[in-house]
Amino acid sequence: MDKINSINNSNNFKNMKIAIVGLGVIGGSYGLGLKKIKCSEVFGVDIDTDTIKKAKEMGIIKDGATNGKEILGDIDLIILAIYPKLVVNFIKDNIDNFKKNVIITDVTGIKMPIIKDVEILLKDLGDIDFIFGHPMAGREKKGIDFASDEVFKGANYIITPTARNKLQNIKIIEDLAYSLGFKRVNKISPEFHDEMIGYTSQLTHALAVALINSDIEGRDTGKFIGDSFRDLTRIAKINEDLWSELFLENKENLLYSIKKFEEELNKIKSSLEKNDDGQLKELFKQSTVGRERLEKN
Repeated sequence: MDKINSINNSNNFKNMKIAIVGLGVIGGSYGLGLKKIKCSEVFGVDIDTDTIKKAKEMGIIKDGATNGKEILGDIDLIILAIYPKLVVNFIKDNIDNFKKNVIITDVTGIKMPIIKDVEILLKDLGDIDFIFGHPMAGREKKGIDFASDEVFKGANYIITPTARNKLQNIKIIEDLAYSLGFKRVNKISPEFHDEMIGYTSQLTHALAVALINSDIEGRDTGKFIGDSFRDLTRIAKINEDLWSELFLENKENLLYSIKKFEEELNKIKSSLEKNDDGQLKELFKQSTVGRERLEKN
């Protein structure tokens, strides 16, 4: 029912002037999604003039600039599709340029480190409402050339409300997510977000990287892989600048998840060392039940 109501109320944001800051793969995908749902007043900010030109040619922005100061004064909703540390810098650099009652949201995969800094910057500015969001969707490649609104279809979206957020503005971001094709919008605390992302996203990327890097040099491994290896390692093609930042900014949660994973991997290792087929079967049964439980959500 929430999804239906949100889609019906999509005019909450369709009549806004929207700016996407960062026209890479995710920012470009937002632009394509907004184009599909007929948002015509969409503008772009990117340091690369070629990217702005391409975004205009694709019809996903009406106009663009390399500097936010040139367009932000007339913008109602700002989507920050940039790296976490750049979010704080963007707010700091443009704090005097925002329109009154502007809504700002982000796409970053960590919350606690940036929320703390952003809320300090905005503490005396009640007319700027930053709704922290996280689309659980992405691509392994970088750049606007690989943008696609299809990446949002059926995906999860997370909002991490704070005490200063206005309920009507949270609703606007929720409406936007559903209209772009997200299946579910969850509202959770920033602390729980970072804990869960350490497990469901960052640990899985760490495992993919480790699996690829553990290959024996000189083997023609590509001739021997099937769907299981292909699926497990898809995300090993990784944006090193972004993901090193995400790992380090959430390292305590990620280290905890790695520790728990090591404990489970050691159970398999121990079963092999002891030729304990009973223990192996129990571990396999446990994982099957756990995976089936996920499929019901």
